[in-house]
Amino acid sequence: MKEFEACRLCEWNCGVNRYEDVGVCNVTIPEIAYTCLAESLESYSITLLGCNFRCLYCNAYRLSQYPDTNWFYRGYVEPQELAEEAVAALREAGITKLGFTGGEPTIHLPYIEEVVKAAKNEMPELRVGFTTNGFATQESMRRIVKMCSYITLEINAFQNETHLALSGAPVEPVLRNAELLSEHRDKIRAFKTVVVPRINDKEIVEIAQFIASFDPSIPYHLVGFRPSFMLYYHPGPSANELEAIARRCEKYLETVEWGGVYPTGSAFDASGAELALKYAERAGCIRKDRNCGLCTMNKKCPAILREPWLCTHAKSGQKDMDQNDRDHEEEQA
Repeated sequence: MKEFEACRLCEWNCGVNRYEDVGVCNVTIPEIAYTCLAESLESYSITLLGCNFRCLYCNAYRLSQYPDTNWFYRGYVEPQELAEEAVAALREAGITKLGFTGGEPTIHLPYIEEVVKAAKNEMPELRVGFTTNGFATQESMRRIVKMCSYITLEINAFQNETHLALSGAPVEPVLRNAELLSEHRDKIRAFKTVVVPRINDKEIVEIAQFIASFDPSIPYHLVGFRPSFMLYYHPGPSANELEAIARRCEKYLETVEWGGVYPTGSAFDASGAELALKYAERAGCIRKDRNCGLCTMNKKCPAILREPWLCTHAKSGQKDMDQNDRDHEEEQA
């Protein structure tokens, strides 16, 4: 991983020796936040620490802004060891998808390439996913495309002024890499935008038009902002707002999905214990009395294993979106 001695993986082009110093991303050697096997999504996800953006809304800021947040995570893991762990988990679950997210995984690209190489030696049929903010250099973006089976790229503003204000970085490299990625339609899982009312919501149709100029069949995912980090006291979008934006985008794109609405009221007409039980049931709980000690599935609770944001919503226009899109998903990182 000699590239870390003069790191130029992203468009900040810091050139620092990350074994001794830090650049804008503020991290040294690659460190793992956590790994997760999501059987319902048929994917094993590796989440890395650090990011080259400073997004105001980041709901994963404790890992994207590491080490400033002073949280403790797993740390550095040898690529071969991490690959062996991933392959073992994938084989046990009978799945073949390995995803990388963050933070921003691009800043650890040489490390990820070593993990993928080692994993594919053990599992040649492995499919690799990558979630990125698109701020890679052109060379790094081409390497990501070559390595991956599917990629999600986030575009969170169209105007440079807005993108700078939201993320602390210029938008041009992101748009350039979106165009580069569009030349590899089979590698695109989706383009994604986190919808922040009164900040970027007026630019989302422009983003849809931009995507459609390459290929109107590219899926576009709108993710409702949830109050977090520096926008903790800023409201997220309602279901009606998200659906209205999606309908406007559908004039240009064939597939527009939205999710992650900001709750403005209860999903059920109930209260007290009855309301709590309804939420548990919707998440997958099989016991009407919620007595976990008597449950036959308490060692593998379906309500714990099922991601609640994947539950079907009452609003007819809302479609489910998978965990890879959170920007850890995850994901508004």
